[in-house]
Amino acid sequence: MMTFVVGDIHGCYVELQALLDKAGLGEDDSILAVGDVVDRGPETPQVLDFFHSHSNARALMGNHERKHVRASRGEIQLSLSQRISRDQLADRYPVEVEWMSALPLHSQLHEVLVVHGFFEPKVPLADQLPSVLCGTLGGAKILNERYDRPWYELYDSDQPLIVGHQNYTDSDQPFIYKDRVFGLDTSCVVGKSLTGILLPSFRILSVPSRGDLWERVRREYKKANRPRATRIVESWTEQDHAALEELIKKTKAANQTILARLRLSPRYNGLNSRQQAKLYAEMAGDGPAAVLLQMARLGKLDLESARRVVRGAARITEIARQLDELKQALV
Repeated sequence: MMTFVVGDIHGCYVELQALLDKAGLGEDDSILAVGDVVDRGPETPQVLDFFHSHSNARALMGNHERKHVRASRGEIQLSLSQRISRDQLADRYPVEVEWMSALPLHSQLHEVLVVHGFFEPKVPLADQLPSVLCGTLGGAKILNERYDRPWYELYDSDQPLIVGHQNYTDSDQPFIYKDRVFGLDTSCVVGKSLTGILLPSFRILSVPSRGDLWERVRREYKKANRPRATRIVESWTEQDHAALEELIKKTKAANQTILARLRLSPRYNGLNSRQQAKLYAEMAGDGPAAVLLQMARLGKLDLESARRVVRGAARITEIARQLDELKQALV
């Protein structure tokens, strides 16, 4: 009997089925998703239907499932990808959130440990923080503050560890560290591949993505929900300048969040400045919020430069909302 551990699916049902076809599983074989089966992709409802209808398929809780659960409790706001999933699921959304809330944080099988995000070294599994196991930004911050090396270099448990959550190679290939840590997130939803690993043989299988599905879903959603154009107010009051100062603070905080996330990648610090800027731009997105973030990254964000980008005080609230959504997406 085999177990097929699948990386971050993110609503990519077509790729999931192609990968399962490639694996050629038997009736007695089982499927385990590392988490983040929902959000960003076009087929989150179909992916959830698959796990509900196949008794041999189960999933761990990823940071995206955790966001839905926490938002349902009023602890955080839904970011864009969660709002899209909520709309995709429509009336069944509360039931699916209840299902997500019951997902486990880890699974042990064939002497292999599987979690979605990270694992703190020298800490027993029972004492691991949920934010670390789920790979949240808070969990990453804890590891960065406590250790001067990437967590996977310090992994010291007896059994190999399989994770998802982050594409450590920034490619369509999985991350393998000394045959001890196996990272299966290969960014299927943004155009690379969906990857799984067959146990106990540790055979790795991948299928290519159809393309940048998250960009397509995001574009279609924004087009369907595009608000009316807002008249830009050119005059600035003292209150407007105070709001702009708060926007600058929010931008600088978001800039630090993006940099912290990028520095988790083992290859980021080895890139040249142009390559680092490219990765930063991909994470920052586009629009005026992205321009402000790039200025903050370069240390050139001040009142005058921010005012030129914002152009009108009426846009401050919208840009601040974009920054909030970006920060929530990185949690």
